[in-house]
Amino acid sequence: MNYSFISIGVILVLVLVVLVVLILISCIKIVHQAQAVVVERLGAYLTTWNTGLHFKLPIIDRVARRIDLKEQVVDFPPQPVITKDNVTMQIDTVVFYSVTDPKMFCYGVASPIIAIENLTATTLRNIIGDLELDQTLTSRETINTKMRAELDRATDAWGIKVNRVELKNIVPPTAIRDAMEKQMKAERERREAILRAEGEKKSTVLVAEGQKESVILEAEAAKQAAILKAEAEKEKMIREAEGEAEAILKVQQATADGLRFLKEAGADNAVLTLKSLEAFEKAADGRATKIIVPSQIQEIAGLVKSITEVAADDKGNPQQ
Repeated sequence: MNYSFISIGVILVLVLVVLVVLILISCIKIVHQAQAVVVERLGAYLTTWNTGLHFKLPIIDRVARRIDLKEQVVDFPPQPVITKDNVTMQIDTVVFYSVTDPKMFCYGVASPIIAIENLTATTLRNIIGDLELDQTLTSRETINTKMRAELDRATDAWGIKVNRVELKNIVPPTAIRDAMEKQMKAERERREAILRAEGEKKSTVLVAEGQKESVILEAEAAKQAAILKAEAEKEKMIREAEGEAEAILKVQQATADGLRFLKEAGADNAVLTLKSLEAFEKAADGRATKIIVPSQIQEIAGLVKSITEVAADDKGNPQQ
């Protein structure tokens, strides 16, 4: 019996030791990187544990919530909004946020994600309500900036920092989309017509400029050819005049040389006069219609005629 009581006691002690060890192990908490742990004591907020090894008192302390400090992304479903010109469209948003105060995040609002979603929907309706359809479609950056500022100011009390807000899709009604597609098609056709007309205009201008350049080049070529032709004619006339002058000079030189030769040979005045007569005969050969002959040459011509006649009589009437 004693042995049985001892064995039961040992078992109970061992059970108690194991329970104590398990309780102590459960009181050891490790907080990972980019996480925070909110700890309560007897139901009241005690502290916030950051990254590292922590201990809590058994039973009276408990971990209220583990909070992820990394940036979170929430994609909310499309929300119906009405523009200033009474066009209803569907817009879905994407919100990027991070927790800056784990205590406020844990105790500031019951459901932070639902609260952000509802706040995003109301803020979006307020902003879009002041814009027309065309402004809504072309002012995404402005809408994103306004929504981020509004959400960040409202969620600051919840320990949440809204880093970015993006409009993911803007879906107008089907009739509006059809009208916009027709408008875009008409605009593209108008631009195409304008581009075609501008192309044809440029082509016509280029052709006209080409023809103008061609006419100018032809005129310049004709002018250059005329100048060259005139210069050639001038050069020809100069060379012909120089040739004629050189020929006259040579004739005069030959005549002067002949007269000099006769003079050096001792020819009398009658011979010189006859040579002069021959020179006048050559000068009058088909180039003059009237020649004035000096009186001395006339006398010599008469003497020559008499000598010729006497010579002819002598040949016809031989001496008896």
